[in-house]
Amino acid sequence: MNDQLPTPDADALAHSNELAALIRNEILASGGSIPFSRFMERALYAPGHGYYSAGSTKFGAAGDFVTAPEIGPLFAACVAEAVAPVLRQIGAEAQFLEIGGGSGAFAEVALKRLLELDAMPARYAILEPSADLRERQRERLQRALTPLVFDCVEWLDGPINEEWNGVLFANEVVDALPTPRFAIHDGEVFEECVVLDGEGRFMRTERPADALLSAAVRHVERYLEKPFAEGYRSELLPQLPYWLQAVVGGMRRGALLFVDYGYNRAEFYQEERDDGTLRAFFRHHVHNDALLWPGLQDITASVDFTALAEAGTGAGFDLAGYCTQANFLLGNGLAQRLEEVNARGDERLSLKFNNEAKKLTLPTEMGERFQCIGFQRDVEFEIAFMAGDLTWRL
Repeated sequence: MNDQLPTPDADALAHSNELAALIRNEILASGGSIPFSRFMERALYAPGHGYYSAGSTKFGAAGDFVTAPEIGPLFAACVAEAVAPVLRQIGAEAQFLEIGGGSGAFAEVALKRLLELDAMPARYAILEPSADLRERQRERLQRALTPLVFDCVEWLDGPINEEWNGVLFANEVVDALPTPRFAIHDGEVFEECVVLDGEGRFMRTERPADALLSAAVRHVERYLEKPFAEGYRSELLPQLPYWLQAVVGGMRRGALLFVDYGYNRAEFYQEERDDGTLRAFFRHHVHNDALLWPGLQDITASVDFTALAEAGTGAGFDLAGYCTQANFLLGNGLAQRLEEVNARGDERLSLKFNNEAKKLTLPTEMGERFQCIGFQRDVEFEIAFMAGDLTWRL
């Protein structure tokens, strides 16, 4: 499959080789192996070298993949429509926290729409680990927003630890959390690790899992009411509850909204999906070699939305709803936005927006592969999920 991939240029390969050398040194210093999750963390987030930390183009036609906000303004406008009632319930002190701001496309549209809806937050905070992406976001938003609105935007180095009220939003973030991989052998749980072969190339191996990963696997088996089969291999995020509590920080009142591709637990761990969901993205090519070219490709795994529901409720929030992206957008103003555009009589604009809506909602595109899940604390957010709520499937 790798023969079908575009070849990185010399500068990109040199950059990847620098990161690979750092990872090799860490493997050697760790006794010859590191967990796959650690490899994924370094490949994506190593300062100055990782995929999300370096300066290569990631989003859009010139990058490796296209996210919903990059397709056009409809996605962000509908999300703004969904969370505006929550921000208005909270009032003047409401804040909006976006985890991972991408190119800034979402923030640009969301802020403009929230202003139109009289739901402008007192602060729009972006938690973005990449210095390069921060700068791109800042330049874009400074160009696109009025000075008064732009002054509400702030970039954070970490979660909001002081008490705050508002909305937390994360689109395609959970899929990029460094994930452990497990395998079942003779009824025991093993963890996938990365070692070096005789020529210094990365390769996978396994070692007995630690207590945290083993307990998490057994929890899933109890939930599914059957053990995993011999040789079954997949991903699992035992750290997800801790991550969620960390990013929520000091929120006392508000709503959480996560959008990502994935499944409920029963679908995630289907018997036939016996090698998990891990994949890599390079220049719009999807492949299975996550160890290839560290720093140059995105590495992701699908989201277990049942695990996300457990993490949110475990953090003291009520589950507001769970549905497909298509139903979420249709339930939060997508049709009305299209009607407004079509009423202008501009055929080219109508065609553009209708094509965008199809990509966001058709089952063969993003409509059912992507799911939305929301949580609430002392606010009413359930109405955002009234169209096609699938909570019963979690």
